[in-house]
Amino acid sequence: MSVDSGQALLSVQNLTVRGPRGILVRDVSFEVPRGEVLALVGESGAGKSVTTLAVLGLLGRGLTASGSIEFRSANGTSVDLLRLTPPQLRRFRLESVGVVFQNPSSAFDPVHTVGAQIGEVLAARLRLSRAQRRARVTELLERVRLPDPERVARSYPHQVSGGQLQRAMIAMALAHEPELIIADEPTTALDALVQREILDLLREVRAETDCSTLLITHDMGVVADSADQVAVMFEGAIAEQGSVKAVLGAPESDYTRSLVDAVARLDGTKAPEHREFGEPVVRVEKASVTYRGRTKVAALRDVSVTVRAGEMVAFVGESGAGKSTLGRVVAGLEPLTGGTATVADVDLPVRRASGRRALGAVIGIVFQNPASSLNPEHTVRRSVELPLRVHTDLSPADRDRRVRELLAEVGLGAEFADRRPRELSGGQQQRVAIARALALDPEVLVADEPTSSLDARIQRDVLDLLTQIRRRRGLAGIVITHDFAVAEAIADRIVVLRNGVVIEDGPTSTVLSSPSHDYTRTLISAIPLVDSNAESTHHTCRLAV
Repeated sequence: MSVDSGQALLSVQNLTVRGPRGILVRDVSFEVPRGEVLALVGESGAGKSVTTLAVLGLLGRGLTASGSIEFRSANGTSVDLLRLTPPQLRRFRLESVGVVFQNPSSAFDPVHTVGAQIGEVLAARLRLSRAQRRARVTELLERVRLPDPERVARSYPHQVSGGQLQRAMIAMALAHEPELIIADEPTTALDALVQREILDLLREVRAETDCSTLLITHDMGVVADSADQVAVMFEGAIAEQGSVKAVLGAPESDYTRSLVDAVARLDGTKAPEHREFGEPVVRVEKASVTYRGRTKVAALRDVSVTVRAGEMVAFVGESGAGKSTLGRVVAGLEPLTGGTATVADVDLPVRRASGRRALGAVIGIVFQNPASSLNPEHTVRRSVELPLRVHTDLSPADRDRRVRELLAEVGLGAEFADRRPRELSGGQQQRVAIARALALDPEVLVADEPTSSLDARIQRDVLDLLTQIRRRRGLAGIVITHDFAVAEAIADRIVVLRNGVVIEDGPTSTVLSSPSHDYTRTLISAIPLVDSNAESTHHTCRLAV
């Protein structure tokens, strides 16, 4: 398959990547038009990352690429990147491409300041004095709308927020005025307001510099909000491509249609369910948490929340709002500096071993990233049975039987018991984490951003699973999320936090359809969506689907 390259800045034709175990990318063709954004979309394993590495000339040992990747510079020169030598590829990356990575905290070296690392990029291409580099770094940080750029330049990566660090990453990508920006999942795990700021910034950069952008993402909302063209990848090949309006509005392939259908839609059409809940299982009254360092930081201030048996409550807010701190209080992982909290009649915080065991028996926790919450050296069986070993006197045979029951409940067969996390997909790993959280039949389940790192279809499956488990078992549930669409899909009630204070608390349908606080309205309006009933707007691209 080939595409008409026209005047595209980047033209990929019939790209095939082979590895020791077979073909990873097969006959892929697409183009990035000059001055436009092409989104390369697909689930984990679709081949989009391998394709991007081929464009950058960074394929790992044992991988070989064939076909052509033609780059047409504004100065009229044209090169096939697959024919360049390693030194030529390094110069191409230095002079023509800027890369914005998915996780800036991993991309920046923690032992050097932000400014020093941007300065290294400048020094690799330009002969500048130290004073000139410092001035240029400040100019770049100002360009990406960072407040107090001198402070950010002096700071180490851990001393700035995730959104600020992503802006600094964009500044680094712009250091040598590239013609092409490759943005690899640039908004993953960012809250809605910061996500909107980053997407706005990339849009402004494109308008100011007329650079082209190759956007790698699994988020159809980001595609609808930011891209001009889209190429959908499935099992190493292009399943469909065209304009965003054509592909998302009327997808031709079943796979693309399944991706669009899987997107959680914040459309206000979900009818509220009238269900009776039990007595309060979680009680938090006037809770405060203050961190003491050089200055006092109030993470929570006089927060009161209850969660009843059978009820799912979403704690929602942007980064630093206090939602994760509140979740940690309920889980017994964060001591209070004021107020009270109880979970299933266990007073928090617990200080004695007997109290910790009692709390561990009534609360199950599902963490954000299953790849890091599961021991990579433990089998699934060992991970799931660990709470049974600690809290029960079950025999090995009974523990094994219980593990099989738990795996079946989360949709995994007994054959998964002897696998390790690296042998599982992200969705399977999260199912194992849920099984472990349910091992002791808890009365409360706390899920901290349980789907933020998952593809849309897997995200939907995990949310459906959590809903089924909650209803079947009648337990109380708390989901911590920055995504209102996730809250709408799973929660009966939404608690919105800002700067450690609850500013809104009400039924999900009420909060989403008629929020009482301006901040809540701002958060909702910031979300990039694929909606079925309206025309395209600046932040919410609404397409007929």
